[in-house]
Amino acid sequence: MASPSGGAFGTGAVGGGWMQVRAPLAPLMLLMLLAGCEAAATDTDRVLSANGEVIALSGGAGGAANACFTCHGLDGGGDGAAAPRLAGLDVGYLQKQMEDYASGLRADDQMTRIAKALDQRSRREVAAYYAALPIPPTELNAAAAPAPSVYLRGDPARGVVACAACHGLNGEGTGLGGNPQIAGQPYPYLVEQMERWKSGERRNDPRGVMAAAVKPLSDPEIRAIGLWLSAQPASPAPASASATGSASVDAAARPAASRETRRPDRSDGA
Repeated sequence: MASPSGGAFGTGAVGGGWMQVRAPLAPLMLLMLLAGCEAAATDTDRVLSANGEVIALSGGAGGAANACFTCHGLDGGGDGAAAPRLAGLDVGYLQKQMEDYASGLRADDQMTRIAKALDQRSRREVAAYYAALPIPPTELNAAAAPAPSVYLRGDPARGVVACAACHGLNGEGTGLGGNPQIAGQPYPYLVEQMERWKSGERRNDPRGVMAAAVKPLSDPEIRAIGLWLSAQPASPAPASASATGSASVDAAARPAASRETRRPDRSDGA
């Protein structure tokens, strides 16, 4: 009887010893497994962030749901509605917008999520990729009507700076980071952005130039400017590596623009 009892006890002691020795290893093993998964995820993120093209097609560290091409197209031409063309835009402008989305300075739920998921290097890479893409050919209805007067000349009586002063006579941009090419962008996108500037929803303009220029505009004027710009052929603006240089800063020094109260949350800190 003693032997079976002792044998049973002995088996229990051995089992207990196994549990006592190995139980503390369980958390360690779990950590090792998690570390392996994290390393694998990091390696995957690195591969998917190899360069701007890969990031645009894969979403980089943000994953496939954040892939740029799903809205902006494989050629960077946009969707013809809410998503603008990125191909051929000034690299400095694109870099600044990505940083402003990431910081929340330019508010947009979708783009903020996408930009935040990328590190700064990845944001620069994808901006450079789109800036280097050729502008896709488009079929535009030639604008028979001339440019709206307020676009070309502004309205000094209302303190409106001419759009052409910063964006060019045909919306071609200046090649400086704060003055992008706006010709050939989708009409809905152009109108939406002007409305956002006017309401204060968008405010990442250097020294508040866009807010000051757009605020006095009527809805018909905004629509007329958007319609005319959308019908203009897009062409590459002069290249610039600056994300902050801007002819609009010079425009801000003009009395019509500088009368606006300057806010601390502006992109240039002014």
